[in-house]
Amino acid sequence: MVKPADISTKRLISLSPENWVKWVTQIPDILSGEVVNSEFQWISRESDVLVKATSPEYGEFLVLNELQLRYKPEMPKRMRAYAALAEEKFNLPTYPVLINILKESEVEIPTKYEREFAGLQARQDYRVINLWEVDVEIAFNQPIPLLLPFVPILKGGAETSTVQRALQILRADEKLNQLETVLAFFATFVLDSVLVQQIMRWDMAVLRESPWYQQAFTEGEIRGIRQGILSSIELILETKFASEGLQLMSEISEVSDLERLKTIQKGILTINSLPELRELIQR
Repeated sequence: MVKPADISTKRLISLSPENWVKWVTQIPDILSGEVVNSEFQWISRESDVLVKATSPEYGEFLVLNELQLRYKPEMPKRMRAYAALAEEKFNLPTYPVLINILKESEVEIPTKYEREFAGLQARQDYRVINLWEVDVEIAFNQPIPLLLPFVPILKGGAETSTVQRALQILRADEKLNQLETVLAFFATFVLDSVLVQQIMRWDMAVLRESPWYQQAFTEGEIRGIRQGILSSIELILETKFASEGLQLMSEISEVSDLERLKTIQKGILTINSLPELRELIQR
């Protein structure tokens, strides 16, 4: 069974898998295939997303995408394990990529795993992408939807006007508008929380005044809005509280009232512990 931690990230990359793998591998003539099941029976955790890809030069191979909220010292060992298990399971060469989202310190992040024992050497290279080093204009100039929610933490993205620009793009696209709360979540790391709330409320007020919004507010659209809210809650729980937070998704999914779901969605941005999260859900 695919775990919830895989579903959220997979959904994001599935928005534009070919543009995503071109960016993370920097192989211009790469073509993406299916996003495959990355669960391995030998370890308790699955890699985030495996994408089958092909290119004239390298043939068929796998792109292993591992997204981390913050870099952890054990990641080189994990990347070695994930790459080997993926290659064993699918019998294809693997291109591993580690994407680190938030910068915490000046710690040097290695791009390979190396160990020598009893005269034997083990090594695994992998590509590292630190989002705080990625120029924010890439999110706007290249068709990579997954980068838009991360705009506030990209290089040059910690500006109110830049966050508003990303928000407008997300809300204008039916496939992307569910990500606006994720954008708000990452904006709180670089902007004052009150300012972030003001940005979101102001844009929503303008949206509600438009004829388009009024026409869209049908029963069917409400179901779509509810699913979008649940998707953004799931992704924020994954990012903020990992698997422990995701265990509460089944309870949150049972909430039928749209306004209560919106309250939970906004509240998750400011709470800092699982007890607070449980209290918020049970209100």
